[in-house]
Amino acid sequence: MSHSPSDLAVDARGLIKRFGTFTALNGLDLQIPRGAFYAYLGPNGAGKSTSIAILTSVYGPDAGSIQLLGMDAVKQPLEIKRRIGMVPEELSLFERLTGRQYLTFCGRMYGLSGEEVAARAVELLELTELTYKAGALVAEYSKGMRRRLAIAAALIHAPELIFLDEPFEGIDVLAAGVIRELLRELSRRGVTLLLTTHVLEIAERLATHAGILRDGRMLDQGTVQELKSRNGVGSLESVFEKLISVPAARNARLSFYGEAAAPGVPLRREPA
Repeated sequence: MSHSPSDLAVDARGLIKRFGTFTALNGLDLQIPRGAFYAYLGPNGAGKSTSIAILTSVYGPDAGSIQLLGMDAVKQPLEIKRRIGMVPEELSLFERLTGRQYLTFCGRMYGLSGEEVAARAVELLELTELTYKAGALVAEYSKGMRRRLAIAAALIHAPELIFLDEPFEGIDVLAAGVIRELLRELSRRGVTLLLTTHVLEIAERLATHAGILRDGRMLDQGTVQELKSRNGVGSLESVFEKLISVPAARNARLSFYGEAAAPGVPLRREPA
C-alpha cells in the first residue's frame, strides 16, 4: 500500500551508512504511516539501532533522504527533536537525581514551565507506577524502573513520534506489563511508535505495522495483515522466519541424548 508523504511520520529512502569498510545500511527504505505502531524487526546486526541513530540525528547518513513528520531531518533537526521522543537500549540517566527531579530536568530542557512540568511529572510517575519511588535517587532504581522512567522522560514533552529501542530487554514480567499497557495507550491516542524487539510475541500483540530488515536492507514492510497475506503465513513470527530463514539450530539433534521422548516422559538412556 502506497502513502502520500503527508500521511507518513517516517519517510526514509535509500539510506546508506558506512563505518570504515563496513556497510551498516545498504539502501534502506523505511515508511511509517502517522499513528502506526511499527514493529522494527531483524536479527542482531541487521541495522536497526544504526538506522534509529540516523533518524534521531545521532549520526548523519552517507546517502539517502529522511523526512520525519513532514520535515527534512537534515535541514530541520532541532524542530524535529522538539516533536520526537527516544528511549535508547542503553540508558544513561542522571543517577544522583530523584525520579521526580529527572523528569523535571527533562521537561525544562524542552522549555516547559515549572508548573506544567510538575503536573506532567505527577501524571507520568503514576502512569508508569513509579509514584512510590518519585523521591528516591535513580541510582536506587532497578533495571525495570529505570526503563519506565526513561519512557516517562521521553513522553514529558508530548512527542508525536517515539522511537523505542528494545524497551523490554532484561526487565521482569511486571515492568514489561506496565510498559505494554502504556504503549497501547499511546497508540490509542494516535502517537506514532517505532519499536525494536527480539520478542516476536510482543510485536504480534502490539503492532499495527511491521518492517523486517537484514544486512541493512528492508526485506518487507506494511501492515501486519499485509505481511501475513503477502508471505502466505498466519503469524508475524512466521513472516520473520520465512524472510530471515530459520536457523539451523532450530532443528538441532543431540546424538548423546538418544531418541526424543514424548512430552513429560523422561529420556531413557543406555547404560554406560
